[in-house]
Amino acid sequence: GGVMSFYQNIYKLFAHPLRAVFRVQVVGGEKLPQERGCILCANHTSLLDVLIISAGLNRQVRYMAKKELFKVPLLGPLITALGAYPINRGGADVTSIRKTIRLVEEGQLVGIFPQGTRCPGVDPRKTQVKHGAGMLAYHTKCDVVPVYIKTKNNKARFFRKTELIVGDVLPYESLNFETGGIQEYKAATEKIFAAVCALD
Repeated sequence: GGVMSFYQNIYKLFAHPLRAVFRVQVVGGEKLPQERGCILCANHTSLLDVLIISAGLNRQVRYMAKKELFKVPLLGPLITALGAYPINRGGADVTSIRKTIRLVEEGQLVGIFPQGTRCPGVDPRKTQVKHGAGMLAYHTKCDVVPVYIKTKNNKARFFRKTELIVGDVLPYESLNFETGGIQEYKAATEKIFAAVCALD
């Protein structure tokens, strides 16, 4: 559709300058599925993470980002241009869930941060995860790509080298869903996030 190609064109326009600004080095980029719809989960240290991942990967990521981010000057329009869309805090936002399912069915890569909030300067292993990533995996029935954003002291900076480590895809079946529900979502999210942290 027209909207789709609009985002892809904008993305192509921004990806190269972003690569220069963030000096992203990708490790394991070949593990990223190219054609099918998946969910990408990463640790979250900074407002810049969305830009870093967009700069590093050779596939557009459609982010589920907190509503508040769209109000940040410069960042809001930029992440919108890169294809992000808002989710209400808490994550049980039916419209956003439906949109995510639709994007994955269309073969898109949807990004979500399991921590739900930025945790700058903190070892991600010591942070809590929400259950949103597990919930989305359950509803979309798709595989999950774990990605680790490695920066000095877990703080992103412009022009500082950032490593983006892509892990082995976690098949939907490995998340052990039976009937869904908060407990299963949380267990799945913890499993996903453990895979993210193990990439460090």
